[in-house]
Amino acid sequence: METVKKHFFSDMSVMLGRSLRHILRSMDTIITVTIMPIAFMLLFVYVFGGAIQTGTDNYVNYLLPGILLIAIASGISYTAYRLFIDVQRGIFERFHSMPISRSTLLWGHVLTSLVSNAISVAVIILVALIMGFRSPAGILSWLGVAGILTLFTLALTWVAAIAGLSAKSVDGASAFSYPIIFLPFISSAFVPTESMPTVVRVFAENQPVTSIVEAIRALLLDQPVGNEIWVALAWCVGVLLVAYILAMRVYNKRV
Repeated sequence: METVKKHFFSDMSVMLGRSLRHILRSMDTIITVTIMPIAFMLLFVYVFGGAIQTGTDNYVNYLLPGILLIAIASGISYTAYRLFIDVQRGIFERFHSMPISRSTLLWGHVLTSLVSNAISVAVIILVALIMGFRSPAGILSWLGVAGILTLFTLALTWVAAIAGLSAKSVDGASAFSYPIIFLPFISSAFVPTESMPTVVRVFAENQPVTSIVEAIRALLLDQPVGNEIWVALAWCVGVLLVAYILAMRVYNKRV
């Protein structure tokens, strides 16, 4: 058992290194992922911010959690794309002919998604600080934010794995991310849900992004989190488990 674990982690480090080299050789991937959320942040803060009533004087503080989720939703589409390319080029079959742990191929892409999205999130937070973002949160609150964002990234990455492994075309591999990117716009990410029409408000208040945004916002502002954090964690863990099981089934059938 110890030998299997040793080979699993060594194989996974090799697959992670391979995927990370692809990212480092194509930094435009991370640049592209960060540009759109930053553009949204600039647009909403400096163009629409004065007309939006959120009950706070610093709109970028209110806006940032939703922008971070949009960045992650954009980033995971590249995971689906890279998986699709590996499948189409027969890369998985080549690796399977070698004595390596099969699941490490997927985990290499998943961990690469965590690293690349962490870089994007860090860049966006830096830009937000330049724009006036300030947080009174302590270390534990920031660790809580990091934990939620990590779970959210993992959940969406395994959803991306399903799309990348089952898609019939490059466009199909990345198209699944569009509805996910759109979800923050129908949530409390940009405006309070109280200002929305009844039907839209009901949907906004009961979809996962609102709970995740509210939990992150409360942590960053050092406010009581309440039950939102548990709802947010339940959504993230639930999606993660279901997506992981389905992704492994698709993976075993496909390759």
